[in-house]
Amino acid sequence: LVLFLAFWSLAEGGKLLVVPQDGSHWLSMRMVLEKLREKGHEIVAVVPDAALLLKSSQSFTIKTYSVPYTQEFVDRYYQELGEKSFELTLSVLISNISKLTDLFSSTCRHLLYNRELMRYLQDSKFDAIMVDPVLPCGPILAEYLSLPSVYFMRGLPCTLDYKAAQCPSPVSYVPRTFSSSSDHMTFPERVKNFLIGLSEPLLCHLFYLNYESLASEFLQRDVTIQELFSRASVWLMRYDFVFEYPRPIMPNMVYVGGINCLQKKPLSKEFEAMVNASGEHGVVVFSLGSMVSEIPMKKAMEIAEALGTVPQTVLWRYTGKAPPNLPKNVKLVKWLPQNDLLAHPKTRAFITHGGSHGVYEGICNAVPMVLMPLFGDQMDNAKRVESRGAGLTLNILEMTSDDISAALKAVINDKKYKENIQRLSDLHLDRPIHPLDLAVHWVEFVMRHKGAPHLRPAAHDLNWVQYHSLDVIAFLAAAALLALFISFKCCLCCCRRCFCKKGRTRKAAKAKSH
Repeated sequence: LVLFLAFWSLAEGGKLLVVPQDGSHWLSMRMVLEKLREKGHEIVAVVPDAALLLKSSQSFTIKTYSVPYTQEFVDRYYQELGEKSFELTLSVLISNISKLTDLFSSTCRHLLYNRELMRYLQDSKFDAIMVDPVLPCGPILAEYLSLPSVYFMRGLPCTLDYKAAQCPSPVSYVPRTFSSSSDHMTFPERVKNFLIGLSEPLLCHLFYLNYESLASEFLQRDVTIQELFSRASVWLMRYDFVFEYPRPIMPNMVYVGGINCLQKKPLSKEFEAMVNASGEHGVVVFSLGSMVSEIPMKKAMEIAEALGTVPQTVLWRYTGKAPPNLPKNVKLVKWLPQNDLLAHPKTRAFITHGGSHGVYEGICNAVPMVLMPLFGDQMDNAKRVESRGAGLTLNILEMTSDDISAALKAVINDKKYKENIQRLSDLHLDRPIHPLDLAVHWVEFVMRHKGAPHLRPAAHDLNWVQYHSLDVIAFLAAAALLALFISFKCCLCCCRRCFCKKGRTRKAAKAKSH
């Protein structure tokens, strides 16, 4: 009976193609895929043969393709990326972005031109494709295979996600990416936000230039990245309005923030002993994410000095060489059960880089945060936490030991931070359905109905002039001007007739008097 039910569930299930993004993005997408697999769906993920976190899985099928770099190169690249974040300059930032786009566009080219794999994908008859579109190889593949797509993401550069979805995004109160502003902006901040908004089309063009040319070449027609993104059936956005500022969204945008927040599991004996040994002071959890575990020694020593000023035991995920001034209250570990530690009642604070996964685990477990954003959307994430009074942000390039110590002591000892994060946690957890179940529902919805065209706004079919009603405004302005012109001419004609008639009457009267 069990075997029959298992085969029956597989027969009833659909077939989903997945093109994930490496790094921390994969961690929450994998949770959705595992849940879909439990419900009887067949999952096929396409990944490069050299990757940081995209590894083999027993839950679903992995199809690999060769890339022009080795596993050693990938490991070294991500390690250097994390280390350089602590010594970031404009030139280094531009260099990192350039190398990143070249690396991933090359990876995409090797996927798209892998004839054997593409033949397999075409013959497999998938119901839908699920992609992380931040680097748009998935959308190109979805267009080529003519599959309805589900986008699973935190956000796109240049607010391109909202532009592609034809979603209003007023610069007056919707902060742009990298603006580090809240939704309540001062006049100078609104000027800055406006200028960033003006520069976004150029920045996006430069960022996605390689992909745009690759897409046009592969699809054999001219295509823009925004056009590709606009094909999405459903956008699963990894945040919610507890974290994100209130703003307009479209019907096919579904907020699934906190999807990675799991039920607390018992700590291992090793970590339980560390936590219990902290006594009444409790512990501080310190992790800079899955991609950064080593930092320059000078900065590590400054951090270690600051951590020694608090009475709490600090559990620091760190794989580099231990700083020589490491205080007794700091325990270095190569890995830690972050969510389980944050859920422990003895956890007093969370030092994080501000990635969306860590931030949501902090919110779910109501732990105030000290944020050290490194790159990407982390600056904006940190601003959102800080603007809600749930933590403090430090500039990793400028922070000193005193700054770190002061921020850590503030979030631990000032009750307002705990109260604010507790309020955010209560709001976030007060929901009718868990974000993971909501995400699974919408993926299944797209698979069942072959897309979601009823959620696609007619704005996609309008050009720029029609969308802004400039043709209507021009017509009404012309009609108004014509009406004014005709009225003016009529008045002028009446006046002339009136004055001419009076002139003739006066002349006739003078003639009679003579």
